[in-house]
Amino acid sequence: MAPPLKLSPHFDLDELTKSQTALRLGIYNQPDPEALQYLTDLCNYILEPVRDRFGAFSPSSAYRSPDLCKAIGSKPTSQHAMGQAADFEIVGVDNLTLAKWIQYNEQFDQLILEYYTDGKTNSGWVHCSYVSPALSNRKDVLRYDGVSYQKGLE
Repeated sequence: MAPPLKLSPHFDLDELTKSQTALRLGIYNQPDPEALQYLTDLCNYILEPVRDRFGAFSPSSAYRSPDLCKAIGSKPTSQHAMGQAADFEIVGVDNLTLAKWIQYNEQFDQLILEYYTDGKTNSGWVHCSYVSPALSNRKDVLRYDGVSYQKGLE
């Protein structure tokens, strides 16, 4: 068996494509070459700097094939389906603190603090996308409570 394909020093393709739903439903969840390049950029420009600052973690969700997106109720056009987005949290780090650090220290396309409850460190998660060093990242910052999006993190 071949070792997992490394996308960056600390992240490999297996952990960015893992999905219990895909396994359970027999959904093929591997990126095409373009999405693989986006995943590599996401690792190098977002996930590695976050790891350097806050320590080791594994994204809870990154690449999702269009079929997997449909199966979980997400849009097949999601940035996850293009290999441009990851959802993550880091044990012991407040998700608002994590999101603010990314906002002020990294180039990103979209940053969303999802399902976060103020004062509850382990609530919710951070969604962050990155399109490419050659394309313009929007630096769009949002908060999502499960019902609606609002601009900003506070």
